[in-house]
Amino acid sequence: MKRWFLAVLLFLPSLALASDKLNTGDTAWMIMASALVLLMTPAGLALFYGGMTRTKNMLNTYSMVYVGFSIAFIVWIIVGYSIAFGTSAGGINNFYGGFANVFLNGIKWNQLSGTYPTYVFVFFQGTFAAITVAIASGSIIDRMKFSTWVIFAAIWVPVVYGPIAHMVWGGGYLMKLGALDFAGGTVVHMNGGLAGLVLAYFLGKRKGYPMIAMKPMSVMLTALGAALLWFGWYGFNAGSAFGANFIAGLAALTTTIATAMAAVTWIVIEWIVYKKPTLLGAASGVVAGLVAITPAAGFVGVGGAFAIGIGGSVVGYFGVATLKKIFGYDDSLDAFGIHFLGGLWGAIATGIFALNDKALLWDGPLKDHNDRLGQIWVQIESAGIVALYTLIGTIVVYLIASAITGGGRVSTEIEEMGLDETIHGERAFNL
Repeated sequence: MKRWFLAVLLFLPSLALASDKLNTGDTAWMIMASALVLLMTPAGLALFYGGMTRTKNMLNTYSMVYVGFSIAFIVWIIVGYSIAFGTSAGGINNFYGGFANVFLNGIKWNQLSGTYPTYVFVFFQGTFAAITVAIASGSIIDRMKFSTWVIFAAIWVPVVYGPIAHMVWGGGYLMKLGALDFAGGTVVHMNGGLAGLVLAYFLGKRKGYPMIAMKPMSVMLTALGAALLWFGWYGFNAGSAFGANFIAGLAALTTTIATAMAAVTWIVIEWIVYKKPTLLGAASGVVAGLVAITPAAGFVGVGGAFAIGIGGSVVGYFGVATLKKIFGYDDSLDAFGIHFLGGLWGAIATGIFALNDKALLWDGPLKDHNDRLGQIWVQIESAGIVALYTLIGTIVVYLIASAITGGGRVSTEIEEMGLDETIHGERAFNL
């Protein structure tokens, strides 16, 4: 089976094999792309999650996203970047990058990564690490101690996210294997979604779940959050082309096609099953499509984008409406159902639909059918390794965080009263 890692190494600016001159267009685009990804979290994801929770816990939900993002980004600068994209001697470099760049030591302010400043690359990748932490919070709203969450976020970035980012993007084992992940199907969505499920398992179900109806506080806020996520996602996907170039344009178009198709597909499914197309379903479909196309955005064409968008909604709907009932877990806002399963589908679909075009920075065109099957197997293997590492790492990090705070779950009294006033001393709305 062919190996694509040399081509992908050239693709990552942080690992560029030759110095390039500063390109002001690429620099401007990458700063904007980083800002768009930042917008996705403390605005888009926070509103998306906040609108789906109950009124008494909305502010806490928003705070978990807001503060989780901030802590994760700080830890990224201190040590996360070094673990993900630094270099160290020996075979361990397959799994983490070492500590040579702690506090960005050794990186000059005028140093380049490809055609734009390395500091911009650090900024861009830091927003990915931070949103991954925030995604996990969607599984455990209504019942986790805020102190436990803060400690968990701080430890999880270097222990779980950093090594996975290194394995897939930083020159590690999965990158050398030839795994394709354009913008984070495995690194971000599978990782964050499974971490959320692990936390939900250890914390247990919400009081009254599933007997008591826990209706969203505001579907309108959730829909607004989904719209902001969609807008910011162009930084996520098109920014992962690492320049203002043809591949960025391809990623922008495939992202739009897959997302629109997923939104329509989710509505159609609801219309068939419940006879009512809901706005919440449309918003869920938008996010499912965004997640599914993320690992494939710069590798597939129009046909692949349509297929991935449809599949993302089907898989996401199955996770939300069926899988959760079968196994009985309480994934509060369906982070696992949409992000993990959607990321898994997108990762495998990348191998299925990737175009036979060497200009897309993987070693195409494909020579025969066996090459396609080989790439699909690499995608499956990559997803499996990421899932296993996330599972074990998240368990360890949660046990440490909960031990420090004397347990990870709030008391029954606090849960019944609501976390907004009892923990934060505030209300989301004073009406």
